[in-house]
Amino acid sequence: MRRAQPFETSDGTILNVDMAGEGASAIFQHGLCGDAAQTDEVFPLETGFRRITVEARGHGRSGVGNLEQLSISTFCDDIAAYNEKNLAAPVVIGGISMGAAIALRLAVKRPDLVKALIVARPAWLSASAPENMAPNAEVGRLLKTLPAIEAGQAFLAGPVGRRLAAEAPDNLASLAGFFSRTPLGVTAELLTRISNDGPGVTDADICNLTLPTLVIGHDRDSIHPLGHARALAERIAGARFVQITPKAESRPQYVADFRLAVGNFLKEL
Repeated sequence: MRRAQPFETSDGTILNVDMAGEGASAIFQHGLCGDAAQTDEVFPLETGFRRITVEARGHGRSGVGNLEQLSISTFCDDIAAYNEKNLAAPVVIGGISMGAAIALRLAVKRPDLVKALIVARPAWLSASAPENMAPNAEVGRLLKTLPAIEAGQAFLAGPVGRRLAAEAPDNLASLAGFFSRTPLGVTAELLTRISNDGPGVTDADICNLTLPTLVIGHDRDSIHPLGHARALAERIAGARFVQITPKAESRPQYVADFRLAVGNFLKEL
């Protein structure tokens, strides 16, 4: 059963912490403009781990705080603070997309808090503003310059929308949903700021990681290139790479594959 608790950050922002299951703690973070429903769907509880998702500022039921502070670094610091106050470190840290970048940064910057790493559908390697995040930034730009309905129409009719319709329909569905995500101003800020951000780590930092690591990727995904997942798995010594079914092909199989990959990894820790 899912349950929630508030957590107050150092600057007074109230975050929602969503958790489910019992056992050892595993912090598992959602993607950009997502929430704990995304992590709850794919995290296997039968392995004896308690899933904890600290919904990032401006996401889910968490407060926004200062818009100028919306960044991967801030989100990472918030999780580190929650971990230090409420958990017995080190714990498993992981996430999907933006959550994967947060987890990667935490593993590099605060190795004392992390005993194992799960990087699922990574959208970043080490560089900021990767080209694959440009569609998210474009949605944010349109939301800042046009009324929501017109912005959505312009995106779907534009070259990026048409390309994604052919190459990555699941990506397009997610992006189209952002035009009705409220509050629109916060959504626009998140999409522009985070898309142009990065995990703040170097390739050397990544190559120096030595903790147990699972990397999950799939094809038919322009926002989260399969090549990014393979590259991270190659750079982290001993990392396990698992390719799963794309959501665009079968969402039920995607969920089943994701749960199996994470479950097998956690059972071996």
